[in-house]
Amino acid sequence: MGGSALLVRDLSVGYGPVRALRQVSLEVPEGAVVAVLGSNGAGKSTLLRAVCRTLSFHGGAVTGGTVSLGGRPLDRLPPERVVAAGVSQVPEGRRVFARMTVADNLRAGALGGSGGRAERARALRRVHDLFPVLADRAQQRAGLLSGGEQQMLAVGRALMGSPKVLLLDEPSLGLAPLMAARIADTVREINEQGTSVLLVEQNAALALRLASRAYVLEVGEVTLSGPADTLAASDEVRRRYLGVTDEDAAADVSRAGGLPALSRWKG
Repeated sequence: MGGSALLVRDLSVGYGPVRALRQVSLEVPEGAVVAVLGSNGAGKSTLLRAVCRTLSFHGGAVTGGTVSLGGRPLDRLPPERVVAAGVSQVPEGRRVFARMTVADNLRAGALGGSGGRAERARALRRVHDLFPVLADRAQQRAGLLSGGEQQMLAVGRALMGSPKVLLLDEPSLGLAPLMAARIADTVREINEQGTSVLLVEQNAALALRLASRAYVLEVGEVTLSGPADTLAASDEVRRRYLGVTDEDAAADVSRAGGLPALSRWKG
């Protein structure tokens, strides 16, 4: 890994009088998967919106701090310039264009990218290699895909801009365990191909299995951070996010291929 792909420093965000994030700092090194854990309302999605500069669409605003990509400030850029700079987001709930075809959804994802026709063609080949079903169903309306296939399309659409950093907001939400595992495997493959990933997840076991480093957000503040395998072994994380309440239960999880496996799979 090299330097920082994405650097957030002392970021504060408000929705009117409500403070949603308070001096949040985190770093996504080049080539890394970094996870953000937290319960509902912790500020995880707000963090991604602040990075992508889409907060104003949701009635929010950055009130302090900085966001940079490879040393380049993103703070004053409009959302489309953030995409062109190399940051793409897969929003929570997928939000594909249901009446458009799969192919048109992917073409829409390439609109904000900075590459030309050859780069878009390479991006499309990459997406089809990752998700062959999207090639098979190119002319099908996106709204007719299954939930898992729509998640594949949402990820593929974001990759069409050839991002340096991919932001994933709850990619396993609402998916059956098998499909969630397939999405996780794909996230690992995307990262191995050179794309850094900032992953927001309530499924802590999945997130820690993928990440090399993790942060815990509580009520808009970072309360824990460190290597993913260290947090996976933390009593507080196990109790609050992994459902492990004592050492016997921890041993059961270990025998089932749980926590110790997290360090083996870290990105």
